[in-house]
Amino acid sequence: MERAAYPHHLAITLRWKDNDVYGHVNNVEYYSFFDTVINDFLIRSGGLDIHGGEVIGLCVDSQCTFKQPLEFPGVVDAGLRCAQLGNSSVRYEIGLFREDSTRPAATGRFVHVFVNRTTRRPIPVPTPIRTALERIAP
Repeated sequence: MERAAYPHHLAITLRWKDNDVYGHVNNVEYYSFFDTVINDFLIRSGGLDIHGGEVIGLCVDSQCTFKQPLEFPGVVDAGLRCAQLGNSSVRYEIGLFREDSTRPAATGRFVHVFVNRTTRRPIPVPTPIRTALERIAP
């Protein structure tokens, strides 16, 4: 998918430590970018309280397909969309883009299940989060 297929975007500045000995961003950092764009969106747009709220999102599945290398210095544009919204879960699709490209350097999926912080039992997606996710669904 091209950049325009993702309704939400976050610019993430690449850091020196993101590069590996081969001169490109190490694969584990891509998952960090996924986590960053998702949680930034949930906090800012859905009101998720990561420190004291009763609800947390647990990652139960993730996947990444690497297409082009990313390198420091630079900025990665992380595109996000809600691909599937269930009762207590959401499947996100993410595209990571180089500054100079409309084609993704990597694509991925990430599944959250929303649970009670204490019991870790699934609960319905809270209304403010559901409303925010619906805005980035195709």
